Amino acid sequence: MKQLSIVWQRLVSSDGRTCERCGATYKEVQRAVATLRDALRPLAIEPVLETREIDETTFQADPSLSNRIWVQGRPLEVWLNATVGSSRCCSVCGGSECRTVAIGDTTFETIPERLLVRAALIAASQLLE
Repeated sequence: MKQLSIVWQRLVSSDGRTCERCGATYKEVQRAVATLRDALRPLAIEPVLETREIDETTFQADPSLSNRIWVQGRPLEVWLNATVGSSRCCSVCGGSECRTVAIGDTTFETIPERLLVRAALIAASQLLE
């Protein structure tokens, strides 16, 4: 079975907390992987999720590293022709300008399941060649 790599990274504070945006994205990523597992099984492709943590020092140096997703080694936004932006976040992030993804006129702070599924299906189609 071929593997479809999905990597998601986010800030995790020294006391183990993450922000609401990243927490919500994690739930969406889990749903997306389950959806992809069912959809790709007949094609003999298995989604494999790796989660990574970044510490507060790394985050403060570059907040855009948090809530970042790669599919098959490429950023999610590349697969979707999306742009990366930022907006003020909350709690653990200390009000930093955190990563957003925009497609057309719609900006996403939490990455919804459907975007990850779309990017992963595009990537999976290349595994069939």
